[in-house]
Amino acid sequence: MCSSTLVRPRKMALPSRTGPDSSSKLLDEFDSPIIPGLPDDVAKTCLALVPRREFPSMGLVCKRWRSFLGSKEFLLERKLGGTLEEWVFILTTGAGKKESHWEATDGLGNKQWRLPPMPGPLKSGFGVAVVDGKLLIVGGYAVTGGSGAVSAEVYQYDSCLNSWSKLRNMNEARCSFACAEVNGMVYAVGGYGADGNIIGSAEAYDPNTGKWTLIESLRLPRWGCFACGFEGKLYVMGGRSSFTIGSARSVCIYDPEKRAWCELKHGCVMVTTHAMLGTRLFCMEWTTQKKLSVFDLGKNSWDTVSLPPHRSSEAGFRLGTLDGRLLLFAAMEVAGYHTLSYDPNAAPGSEWQASKINLSGSCLYSVTIKA
Repeated sequence: MCSSTLVRPRKMALPSRTGPDSSSKLLDEFDSPIIPGLPDDVAKTCLALVPRREFPSMGLVCKRWRSFLGSKEFLLERKLGGTLEEWVFILTTGAGKKESHWEATDGLGNKQWRLPPMPGPLKSGFGVAVVDGKLLIVGGYAVTGGSGAVSAEVYQYDSCLNSWSKLRNMNEARCSFACAEVNGMVYAVGGYGADGNIIGSAEAYDPNTGKWTLIESLRLPRWGCFACGFEGKLYVMGGRSSFTIGSARSVCIYDPEKRAWCELKHGCVMVTTHAMLGTRLFCMEWTTQKKLSVFDLGKNSWDTVSLPPHRSSEAGFRLGTLDGRLLLFAAMEVAGYHTLSYDPNAAPGSEWQASKINLSGSCLYSVTIKA
C-alpha cells in the first residue's frame, strides 16, 4: 500500500438487518482498521506517502480515511515522512469579472483542479489565512439580491478533503482589514464595520476551540491594511486611518505573549498585493507597477526589486509564492502575458523567469498551502 497507487479496502459483508440483535452486529466503520490487515500506525504512514493529487479520491474511500485526511495527525505524518507538497490556490475571474472561482495547481502546472464553489454570498474585501493545511475566508462585503452588507462570516476550505465548511462568526463584522496566521492562530485586525465606520478592534481565532476572542485594539483605527506573521508576532501595515487622507505609515506589531501592540515608524502605504518569502515581505504599492518594495523583517530595513520590462504593465499584478520563489500573476487578462517567477537566489540578471503555471483567468488572490 505504501505507494502512489490507491487500493480501495475490500468491502466487508454486513450481517442481515433482520433479527432482534441485528443492530449490535452491524460493523462500525470507525472501529474497523484503516487498511484491513495492517496496524493503524503502519496504515497511516502508508496513506501519508500518497501524492497530493490523489487526496480528493482518498477522501471518498471511507469515513476512516476521510477523518484521518482532515486531521492534524495526517499533516504531521506527511511532515515526518518528508512528503509535504506546496500547491498554489488562486481565486481567478474571467472577462468582465462577473464570476470568480478558486483553482489549485502544483508547481509544474501538471495537475490543476477547480475547487467546489464557496458557500455563502459573493464577497469582496475579505481576509484570507492558512492554518493546518486549511484555507480560511474571513468577513468581507457580502452581496445578496442586489444589496450588500459587511459580514462576520467565516468559511473554511480543507485542501486535503476538497470541501468547504462554515466556522463560527467573528465577534465583529469587518471588511478591507488585515488578516494573517501566527503560531496556529488567525488574526483579524481593523477594517471598516457594519455601520461603515473605520474600526481598530482586533480578534484572534483558535482552530482548536473554534472560537474568536477579542484582543487589544489598535491605537488608531485602520482600513485597507494587511498583515503577516514573523517570529511569533503579527505585523500590520499599510492602509489609511480615514477614508480620504491620513495614510498609515507606521507598522503595528502585536506580541501574543505580552498581549500588547508596539509600533515602528517606517512602513508602506496603500499596498495592492503582498507576499512573504523567508524573512522578506514583498509589497506592491498602488503608486507604481514597476518595482516591489521589500521589507526585511529580520533587519528592519527596506529595499526594492525592479520588475522585468514587458508590455503588460497595464494588467496590474498579484503576488504569490511557491517553493522559495515569488510568483507574479496578472490581475487583468492581457494577451501575451505569462506568469513570472522570481528566484532571489539566482544569478544577477536571471532572477525573473517565465513560470509554467497558467491560469484560466486573471488573478484576484493567491495563497500557498503546504500539505
